[in-house]
Amino acid sequence: MTPWEMVAVFAAGVGAGGINSVVGSGTLITFPVLLATGLPPVTATVSNALGLIPGSVSGAIGYRKELAGQGPRVLKLSAGALVGGLAGATLLLTLPSTAFERIVPTLVGLALVLVVLQPVISKRVRARREKAEGRAKRDGGVGLLVGLTLASVYGGYFAAAQGIIYMSLMGMLLDEPMQRLNGIKNVLAAVVNSVAALFFLFAADFDWTAVVLIAVGSALGGMTGAAVGRRFSPAALRALIVTVGTAAIVQLVLR
Repeated sequence: MTPWEMVAVFAAGVGAGGINSVVGSGTLITFPVLLATGLPPVTATVSNALGLIPGSVSGAIGYRKELAGQGPRVLKLSAGALVGGLAGATLLLTLPSTAFERIVPTLVGLALVLVVLQPVISKRVRARREKAEGRAKRDGGVGLLVGLTLASVYGGYFAAAQGIIYMSLMGMLLDEPMQRLNGIKNVLAAVVNSVAALFFLFAADFDWTAVVLIAVGSALGGMTGAAVGRRFSPAALRALIVTVGTAAIVQLVLR
């Protein structure tokens, strides 16, 4: 890389780390920049996955207050994220590069619709559960575990907007404030990125310059994003998710 390309990749890492800790979709910043430096798509994807791990971890640490008391739930959902992330990483190296990306805009669009309708849908889901069982399940039940595991398959393959999908599913099936859900989202993203990157270490080629630049940048951005994002109201956080997700769809369609 040229010096200017290194600066661009580092800056993209900072931006991606900040956006990932608050919303998700940071890959839509780093991935195009890596491609612009001349990296092949698969090399860019695997280098990006490894580089974003520190950002995911720092974002989760920044949300440690919101994660308090959610240990059992996080462990259960993380197990599904681990399985899904590994499956997605395997798909990346075995399927044609265009096979999965064709449905990515549709998945992101569906997630945005779910985010917008989340208050109404979650209210009806809670009412139905309380009528049938007396109270809502604290862990979201089998439906949430399966949904997040499938979302993690997508995350292990491409990662862009996986946080939006996580938030939409948890918003419907968990009776929790959005900031507490955001804490869970950051942990799940860290799990998926880590297991995918570990798999890639043994099966794919990395650009280590890109990995280091994104890692340092995303770690800084993750802490900064968490500090800022924790102050957002639920409505503001939902609006930010929709805005970033819409931009993600436009970029994916035009890319």
